[in-house]
Amino acid sequence: MKEQLKEKNLLEIPKEGEIVEGEIIGKGRASAFVDLGAFGTGVIYGREFHAAKDELKDLEDGDVIPVKIVSLDSKDAGGYVECSRIQAKKEMAWETLEKQKENEEPITVKIEGANKGGLLAKISGIPSFIPSSQLSPENYPRVEGGDSAKVLKELQKFIGKKMEVRILDLSKEKEKIILSEKAKNEEEEQASLDSYSEGDVVDGTVTGIVDFGAFVRLEDGVEGLIHISEMDWSLVEDPRNILKEGEKVQAKIINIANGKLFLSLKALKKDPWKELEKNHKEGDIIKGVVSKFVSFGVFVEVEGGIQGLCHISEFQSREKAEEVLEIGKTYDFKILSLNASDHRLSLRVVEK
Repeated sequence: MKEQLKEKNLLEIPKEGEIVEGEIIGKGRASAFVDLGAFGTGVIYGREFHAAKDELKDLEDGDVIPVKIVSLDSKDAGGYVECSRIQAKKEMAWETLEKQKENEEPITVKIEGANKGGLLAKISGIPSFIPSSQLSPENYPRVEGGDSAKVLKELQKFIGKKMEVRILDLSKEKEKIILSEKAKNEEEEQASLDSYSEGDVVDGTVTGIVDFGAFVRLEDGVEGLIHISEMDWSLVEDPRNILKEGEKVQAKIINIANGKLFLSLKALKKDPWKELEKNHKEGDIIKGVVSKFVSFGVFVEVEGGIQGLCHISEFQSREKAEEVLEIGKTYDFKILSLNASDHRLSLRVVEK
């Protein structure tokens, strides 16, 4: 076939793998013929025909379609140029995808499946993946303890729904596309973030509660996190004891980093450490309630909800500490050190 084209002295011979346009000039039960003009006649047959038969059956003679040249001299093609419609569409799809990624164009996809890591979709028939970490704050699966079975259950709720995304990464060789839902709003979110400063007091609504804290959406849609350590001056074991989903709250911005707002409830409350430092000094005896045993000592709640620590070295072992003290009971403690600025209080139980 290559020699025949050369002898005709026509236009430059196409190379295998190139995409050219051709006009449908006939169809059989398992093949379709394409007029490639100066290049001769192409044929789509075998597996290539069956892969594209649903589309080919709707085409009529005279319709022009792009095809990919698979072989110029295949013996099985009966002297015709072997072509592929499916491969041409895929090549063109990758070109489009690369432009969309470069231009950061939004794309709407339909969610077809889910796994523990994220959501599955297809773009132009190419498998695509949206990692959970790339979901918008409102769609991110907030699950207690990160239980994978519960995460999957939450993600499965999106199957069948449409989602607007951007291409985060793609690999033609691996036929892999990584999508991001949150990327489409990043510019808007950054613009909103730029309007905030550390120290600002903001109003918001609790949108989710997890073991390590609570997510709060502000009035303009920006979301922030209140870590469990920033909920109260006293020890918080469970954020759900402090906040409820849907609750309106006021918080103070204590940090803005990596495109995120970090909020605090306790920063708006009177700092009990200042009062403690004002009324007490090292060597004083103070009453405290045993709140928790840990490997390195015993936490004791004193006035103002402040948590002090009796280090394990005061007891030689945890077992000894549990012999001397009991959770929920009040004892006298001696202040060994008090540092209000670092929020550190070291205690020693006064044994009777």
